[in-house]
Amino acid sequence: MFAYTMRRLLMLIPVLIGMTLLTFSIVHLIPGNPAQVILGEQASEQEILNLQETMGLNEPYVVQYFLYVGDLLQGDLGTSLRSKAEISNEIVPYIIATFELTFFAMLFAIFVGVNAGIISAWKQNTWFDFLAMLFALVGVSMPIFWLALMEQLVFAQELGWLPAYGRQNSRDPIATITGFYVLDSLIHLDFPRAFTVLKHLVLPSIALGTIPMAIIARMTRSSMLEVMRSDYIRTVRAKGSGQFLVIYKHALKNATIPVLTVIGLQTGVLLGGAILTETIFSWPGIGRYIFDAINYRDYPVIQSGILVIAFIFVIINLVVDLLYAFIDPRIKY
Repeated sequence: MFAYTMRRLLMLIPVLIGMTLLTFSIVHLIPGNPAQVILGEQASEQEILNLQETMGLNEPYVVQYFLYVGDLLQGDLGTSLRSKAEISNEIVPYIIATFELTFFAMLFAIFVGVNAGIISAWKQNTWFDFLAMLFALVGVSMPIFWLALMEQLVFAQELGWLPAYGRQNSRDPIATITGFYVLDSLIHLDFPRAFTVLKHLVLPSIALGTIPMAIIARMTRSSMLEVMRSDYIRTVRAKGSGQFLVIYKHALKNATIPVLTVIGLQTGVLLGGAILTETIFSWPGIGRYIFDAINYRDYPVIQSGILVIAFIFVIINLVVDLLYAFIDPRIKY
């Protein structure tokens, strides 16, 4: 396991180099003078020269790249052109907000998707199986923005059960410790506030988690059906084990490996693709941070935001690969 882990870590090196090359090229792919494009047509020549000097655009391309990588290794993501703040400090609260939303979205997707897939395989070709797979098909085909707007219309505007936007009540802010509002509320033993934060999470989590939930349900069903037809499952049944024990003790573990792949990929996709959900629900996450940066043509923020999301995506895939080897020791690369 140690050798496998080390090999996987070494394989990350070319991936990380590729990521830095890609994000570094964003500014250099801008047609014309990047400093002119960033500052706009009204910028003076001196302002353009100053920005070129600040961004190191006067240096050769290779030198600029190594300077960029050197800054990254020191944790320096650059400075926002709009706020003039260091991006490495400014981006942290946005990442935490997206992590919290993604965690609850995937919690919803995994709990509903895995159990729906298991029961569908257990009750194959029954009305439940048909209904669950129909909902999965609808879920995977449904546009997120439409579902989010319908949630706001029904549960926030018409019924008034849940808040339509935001992360907390703006008139009663939370004293942050970790930045995860649910956790911070529990640390303060403020259960009414924790309940309020959870209410703010319900609608965006369902909107964001619906497509992964549908994909996980379909993958779990097909994987469970394949495992349930295995010889060792017939042996377990021949020994007199009940259906519940057969499924949850013997079949589920082996059926989990392809489902883990989907969960890992979907988690990465949600982290990078939450921009639409965060915009509709006014959620202050990294997707909305990048969206605002695009509107203000804040290229260093766009560059750093993409790099951070890609890095998280790579780390999630690494964790999934390590889980493969942990669940099934026969896996070797």
